[in-house]
Amino acid sequence: MRFVVVAHRCTETNEALAAAAEALGVAAAVLPPRDALRILEPGDVALGRLDVREGLDGIESGTQELERMTVAGVEVLNRPTALVAAHDKLLTARALRLAGLPHPHTWLIAEGMPAPAPELPLVLKPRFGSWGRDVVLCRTAAELDEALENAALLGWFREHGALAQELVQPLGWDLRVVVAGGRVVGAARRIAAPGEWRTNVALGGRSEPVAPPPLARALALSAAAAIRGDLVGVDLMPTRSGYVISEVNGAVDFHPYYALDFEDVFAEAILELLRTAHDRRALELVGA
Repeated sequence: MRFVVVAHRCTETNEALAAAAEALGVAAAVLPPRDALRILEPGDVALGRLDVREGLDGIESGTQELERMTVAGVEVLNRPTALVAAHDKLLTARALRLAGLPHPHTWLIAEGMPAPAPELPLVLKPRFGSWGRDVVLCRTAAELDEALENAALLGWFREHGALAQELVQPLGWDLRVVVAGGRVVGAARRIAAPGEWRTNVALGGRSEPVAPPPLARALALSAAAAIRGDLVGVDLMPTRSGYVISEVNGAVDFHPYYALDFEDVFAEAILELLRTAHDRRALELVGA
């Protein structure tokens, strides 16, 4: 059996996942979709780690190759439907709402498309977003109008419109919980940089180890299940009464200090993913 992380970039997380599989005695590699499709055979395992494109206008290429792997008998984790549900924040909002999970009220704003007036204050963001880019806090109608004027000049807005999302009052930190195979395997607290309301590390924020409380764990597991993600990061914003799910990341980056109970977070993730692949294969054989 081979284990391949299907991704366009050899990030630290992707390489660490492949190395963890190798340490467990499984031949592993990080490969782009076409190369993975060419070498993988029935019984092998592919982990979809396609990310948002740099232009924030959609998902990286490779979903068709992942579909073809599934048809060919490869056990695909993070299937295309899960990746789309995670990266398309409008679909994420719908999935979380259908599951009855706490998530900010979300509106789609697009050129030529009538939409109800969103409630202020709000956060304007790309439908396919990452790294905190082009995310704007709008407290007044004038700020919203200005943000929309600026967004109208960008390709991602012309392609998909923007999302207006209810503001959850920032407290300067949030939690990122990593879920693999239906189990919480890692977590960190992300802390915003001074003068910044967003917690993204790409914007100067920092992260530190944390033991997520039971409520955070339960919400993260439910969010991963709602989009049917096998390896995802779930971002949780604190509120006075608990947490609100802000995003689900289908190509989440994480680090050794995310480990819980002194475990190796990458080894734990791989063990859970291999178990999930084995269980699915067994069910498929029973149903064949």
